[in-house]
Amino acid sequence: MKRLFRLAFYLIILTVAASLAYRFWPVQALPADAQATRIVVINHLSQMTLFNGDRKLKSYRVSLGQNPGPKERQGDRRTPEGEYRIASRNLGSSYYKAFLISYPNADDKKRAQRLGIKDPGSLIELHGIMPKLAWVGRLHNLIDYTRGCIAVTNEEMDELWRAVKVGTPVLIKP
Repeated sequence: MKRLFRLAFYLIILTVAASLAYRFWPVQALPADAQATRIVVINHLSQMTLFNGDRKLKSYRVSLGQNPGPKERQGDRRTPEGEYRIASRNLGSSYYKAFLISYPNADDKKRAQRLGIKDPGSLIELHGIMPKLAWVGRLHNLIDYTRGCIAVTNEEMDELWRAVKVGTPVLIKP
């Protein structure tokens, strides 16, 4: 029994140490002059990549909607899939800074109508972390916790804020 407690203790210490290392491990910053011409999100990999033309600028691990599968309706907690654009910037977001994504598009509205869904949802954002939880940093992306949005750390959001302009295409794949 004593051996089991010792093993559990070591596993807890190892888990905490690994979490802290992940949280504080340095990452390469996006160059200050980088300009993204498109964004590609791959839902099943929880990965977002910025491109300038065909050149990859940087990839980010992201948190997505809590439920897998493409968004169908308001409140389903799913991240949409399809072709969108950055519609606007929001400095007043409760999630630090945010870009509004142009969901729903015409295809989303047609699909909702075919399925008899009145409200396909809206307010899908690419955003940072709530200020009161910002201390979590990169650990936030160990789980999908959004209501359908795409979330990055606040430091990553600062990079994106410099590199992404309103109108930038956003492709969200399954």
